[in-house]
Amino acid sequence: MKIKQGYKLRKMCGSSIVVAVGKTASDFNGMVTLNETAELLWNRLAQGAEESDLVAYLVSEYDVDEDTATNDVKLFVEKIKGEGFIE
Repeated sequence: MKIKQGYKLRKMCGSSIVVAVGKTASDFNGMVTLNETAELLWNRLAQGAEESDLVAYLVSEYDVDEDTATNDVKLFVEKIKGEGFIE
């Protein structure tokens, strides 16, 4: 999986914001605010990570069990797929 071209993560006033750039901006006229964990997952997806990679990353970085990490990753991926951010 990978984040589609045309979406960029930017820091604005201490928040992590996803914005559309270029031609993508005509299709997506909003912004999405990401929390710290979502930002880390987004950055991994921007490099082409799979769900299993994201789960392993959460387990290694946070005090969370694999089942919880798996559920959280699935929810996050479903949400951003639904918004059209993943190719």
